[in-house]
Amino acid sequence: MRQALSGLVSKSFSLKTIMIAALAVTVVVADVASAMAARSSAIVVDAKTGKVLYSADANGRRYPASLTKMMTLYLTFEALAKGRISKNTPVPFSAHASSEAPTKLGVRAGGSVPVETAILSIVTKSANDSATALGEMLGGSEDNFARMMTAKARQLGMNGTVFRNANGLPDPGQFTTAHDMAMLGIALREHYPQYYGYFSQRSFLYGRQRINGHNRLLGRIKGVDGIKTGYTRASGYNLVSSVADGDRRLVAVVMGGASGRSRDNQMAALINTYMPRTSTRGSGDLIAKGNDSPIKTLAKVFLPKHDAPTPDAKPATDDAVVASADDVEDDTQEVAEETKPVIKARKVKTVAVAAMVPAPKSEETSSQVVAAYAEPAPAAPAIDPVKTSSVPSGWVVQVASSPTKSGAQSLLDQTAKQAPKVLADASGFTVAFDKDGTTYYRARFGGFDSKSAAWKACDALKRKKISCYAVEQ
Repeated sequence: MRQALSGLVSKSFSLKTIMIAALAVTVVVADVASAMAARSSAIVVDAKTGKVLYSADANGRRYPASLTKMMTLYLTFEALAKGRISKNTPVPFSAHASSEAPTKLGVRAGGSVPVETAILSIVTKSANDSATALGEMLGGSEDNFARMMTAKARQLGMNGTVFRNANGLPDPGQFTTAHDMAMLGIALREHYPQYYGYFSQRSFLYGRQRINGHNRLLGRIKGVDGIKTGYTRASGYNLVSSVADGDRRLVAVVMGGASGRSRDNQMAALINTYMPRTSTRGSGDLIAKGNDSPIKTLAKVFLPKHDAPTPDAKPATDDAVVASADDVEDDTQEVAEETKPVIKARKVKTVAVAAMVPAPKSEETSSQVVAAYAEPAPAAPAIDPVKTSSVPSGWVVQVASSPTKSGAQSLLDQTAKQAPKVLADASGFTVAFDKDGTTYYRARFGGFDSKSAAWKACDALKRKKISCYAVEQ
């Protein structure tokens, strides 16, 4: 009896210990989220000189919430400027896009809206479904689009930002800083002034419904012409504002506000205080141009680690085979975006959602719709299921993958121009492979007579900041 009671007490104690430990972990995790939400960040930047006029924990990690959509729109504007899409291109809404949490436009799965409608719904209503639909169209999948977003962030110098989705809905691995959001705000105006006017849109008609915007400073503070609001419980109230008054330009960011009103009041105070201190003379572009698309940046984010067999050992070098993805701190889960009433969608044209992008008329137009550097999210099959007689055997060097053959060829051409001596005796070629019913193309260089020669060439490419890896096929 005594032994039985002892065992029972022991089990009860163990259970109690486990429960206490679990509760402690929960409290610690909750405290992390509370700390992220409790802290606020702010920055004010002279948009003509880049001078920081005010900063308060501007490099502290924050949840971006719907400020994420600024990058979604940046990549949309880029696609428009390059002719990959037009304002009238239909944006298909997949089941995933249409099921996103409010706020949303409310388009049913299988429906579509023009690109311009999707843009307007994002800048005014902050529509999560529209952002996801645009991401899927431009990237082939939202995961691929998130990689594109992060790659573009690196190009613009946003080194404290990682994107995981197109809309800013909760994801523990998605974060940014007030400093980075200010850079993005400046880049949107500098790089795409022809589309920047969308951010000053205070409302728009969707069918018979008038949808009003969330940015209360438009029309309230002189010179404010955008850009974006954002809110989740974990992020607090966020706002990026751009102000133009005569020859003066200013971008300000407030993140982690306790309420929409206090955030707006803080922003108004910052604008009123620092706008008179801005310069009337500019000094050229402040943000790296987004059209350069350096292979190093793209490959670092997109190049898969294990899509083909790799050698067990590498001769005479300690460098990593493939650039690693950005390390992500495992923060606590965000709470969903604040629920707003959903506007009933009008009837829209039905499209083939399974294709994710409008059917291209040719291979070239396909590369205009899907970004050439998007790599399928999961690791690709280890062996290419499609080969041709022109594909060399033996050791080759892979530099990237693309959803189109012309895109892969373009990457080969760019690499050859960057490293003509390294690849003087090599021949570029593409290899098709299938993933989930979709054909993609690897960009590779062949003509190496040994494993050591392939590794040596890859080492030389990496010294030129071109990510690659050698593989035997």
